[in-house]
Formats: sequence, C-alpha cells, structure tokens
Amino acid sequence: MHNKTTTATLHQRRGFGRVLLAGALLVGAAVGLAPLARAADEAPDALVKRLTTDVLQTIKSDKSIKAGDINKIMLLVDTKIMPNVNFQRMTASTVGPKWREATPEQQKRLQEEFKTLLVRTYAGALDQVTDQEVTVRPFRGSAEDKEVLVRTEVRGSGEPVQLDYRLEKTPGEAGGWKIYNLNVLGIWLVDTYRTQFTQEINSKGIDGLIASLAARNKAGVTGVSGAKS
Repeated sequence: MHNKTTTATLHQRRGFGRVLLAGALLVGAAVGLAPLARAADEAPDALVKRLTTDVLQTIKSDKSIKAGDINKIMLLVDTKIMPNVNFQRMTASTVGPKWREATPEQQKRLQEEFKTLLVRTYAGALDQVTDQEVTVRPFRGSAEDKEVLVRTEVRGSGEPVQLDYRLEKTPGEAGGWKIYNLNVLGIWLVDTYRTQFTQEINSKGIDGLIASLAARNKAGVTGVSGAKS
C-alpha cells in the first residue's frame, strides 16, 4: 500500500512538474501587462514573481493557450518570452563545447529548433493549469551579483513543487535580468537535454543534431524520451 501511494505521489509530482515547466517556458507571456522597461531595473526575485504570476493567470484565462495552440504559444514565446531569456546562452550550454565550433548559421538553427522542441514538448501540459500560485522563497542575492539563483514554490491542490531560476545581469538599456536555466523538482533543464544532445553530436555532428531536432519537431514528437503528447 505504501509503495502504491508513493508511486502515485511521484507520478502526480512529475505531472505537476511538466505543468510548471510549461509555465516556466512561457514566462513573460503576460509581460505586456507591464512596461518592458520595467524589467531593466527590477530585482531578480521581483521579476520572477511578476512573470510567473502573470503567466499562470494568462494560461488560466486564454483557452487557446491552455489547449496547447502551438501557433499562438510560439507567437507569445517570440514576442514576450525571448526578451526575458538569454536563449543563446541556454542553447550553448545545452549543446556544450561543440557550440563554439558551430557556424553562426548552425547556431541560429540550433536555437530555432531547440525553442520549437521546448514549446512542443510542454504545450500539452498547459491544460492542467488550474489553481496554482507562485511563492518566491527568501532571496539571498546582493546588488553586486551578476548571476543569481531565485527559488520559488508553486502551490496547488497537491504538495508544493520546487521551481528555481538562474538569471544573469545584462548591460544596456535593453538589459536587466535574463533567465538562462530552469530547475523543476531538482532537475535543471539544460542538464536534461545536454546528455541527449551530446550523444547526437558525437554520432552525427552538429548538422546531425539539427536534422534530428528538425525531424522531431516536424513529426510533432515531444519530450526528452521522444514520446508523443
């Protein structure tokens, strides 16, 4: 009985994790509710709190996003999320050392295909967003920090689930804090995909990885395990 309960709880938490990561990948979907300039001078924990709260509210209220409308989600990603994410750094970290050997065109393609993969992977979890609320845990960063960790908990009908963000401070008027990695239930997104990408590159090279990602995206294959949603 204990094992069954433990297994059920684990599956529930993993499913909730997919919901959280879906929301995390859509961070900023409702950032249009506030001036973009605000992000430049906003504290990292305040930024995460605002964006995660906004995105959960947006998912709850927009039926087409909640239903996993890929085109609408992709539009939101391009117009609202990317200004708040250092996606080049995220992709480079996922690809690993071979990123430096890739041509500018290959790097561009890798970013495009990785973004599409992430959106397709987690879009199907959006219909599970219901009563979740975000709590930012006490922040220990200082004004001098260039990189910080913001820890949050997302609470719903089940147990609280850990969702953490790594952010870096970027210069310039369009700068401010940018997200470059996400942690759901103790698993960092970049680390999750790095092993898979490294295997692809070692066997097929950079172009092979791009082709593999493009094929998966075209086929609608999602998830790090390759399961369809």
